[in-house]
Amino acid sequence: MVSESNLHNISWLSGDRPYQFFGPCSAESYDQLRTTATGIKEHFPNTIFRAGIWKPRTRPNTFEGVGEEGLKWLVDIREEFGFKVTTEVASPAHVEACLKAGIDVLWIGARTTVNPFSVQAIADALEGADIPVFVKNPLNPDVSLWSGAVERIAKAGISKMGAIHRGFHLADNKPYRNAPAWDLAVQFKTDNPEIPLICDVSHITGSPGLIPHVAQRVLDLDMDGLMIETHCNPDKALSDASQQVTPAHLKLLWDNLVFKSADIKNKEFQNQLETLRSKIDRIDDSIVELLAQRMNISEEIGVYKKQNKVTILQVQRWQEILERTLKSGKAMNLSEKFISTLYHSIHEESIDKQTNS
Repeated sequence: MVSESNLHNISWLSGDRPYQFFGPCSAESYDQLRTTATGIKEHFPNTIFRAGIWKPRTRPNTFEGVGEEGLKWLVDIREEFGFKVTTEVASPAHVEACLKAGIDVLWIGARTTVNPFSVQAIADALEGADIPVFVKNPLNPDVSLWSGAVERIAKAGISKMGAIHRGFHLADNKPYRNAPAWDLAVQFKTDNPEIPLICDVSHITGSPGLIPHVAQRVLDLDMDGLMIETHCNPDKALSDASQQVTPAHLKLLWDNLVFKSADIKNKEFQNQLETLRSKIDRIDDSIVELLAQRMNISEEIGVYKKQNKVTILQVQRWQEILERTLKSGKAMNLSEKFISTLYHSIHEESIDKQTNS
């Protein structure tokens, strides 16, 4: 966990929550950036304008960004429109070029976060710099790797830190481009409550049709902002054309979101909520006590199996437990996924108890 003492002040972000990170996937030309910025400025004057300068592509011979020339375009956009500007860095050379050009905010991409050597090289290049840095989650679902990358950058002396949830690449991501795995984003936020967390909605959805659903989920989970790829002409985009929206489309999406507050000001509502939460607390205490009793019995069974030279795993018994609990869960309106996940965790803990008994 990163120390909160250096990171509690997020006044360096533009505007009010939810913070807005809008702009094209890639900087393709100055005219493209300027036309896009004009459309965004009309409705979102406090956006942090994003555009990729160097693009890590899966296949060679595809558009890999305009390079350092694009940094000047971003600076010109800032001067004309008053936006803070941000781009992705993946190497010390990128960092040095951005610092020299005067870019306002940097982010580290998912393909870089996955490699601690690369993150450390970037951290070394950031030594002594005073610039906000956001870290995207790694491609694979590893929250500790994500937190570790944030810690490496913070240890370089960067006090203005943020994180970006862009989903995870799993074997089956459908219907998304990258599975959101909201539980992992919640886990990261729980482990790092002092770090502002925004969501790269575009990389999760992969298509505009899913943006309203995902963006609303982001707000409902009280994340700090949204990154949505916005292009003046998405059909002609040189990268990720299928997931970008026009500024006009972005405004329509934004106007249909329901903005909620985590602050509870209504006294009657607060009292009723506390009553219900107290009931949940008592039930949680009972659940923990019952789980402890169950594990104590598992340990006794483990001892008995060991004395009689019987294997710990009894496949038929485990199948019976799972089938019975799934049936009971369904009758009580609990999802099969929830019961299956819960009992697989209980079974793993039970095996550990019996192994060590």
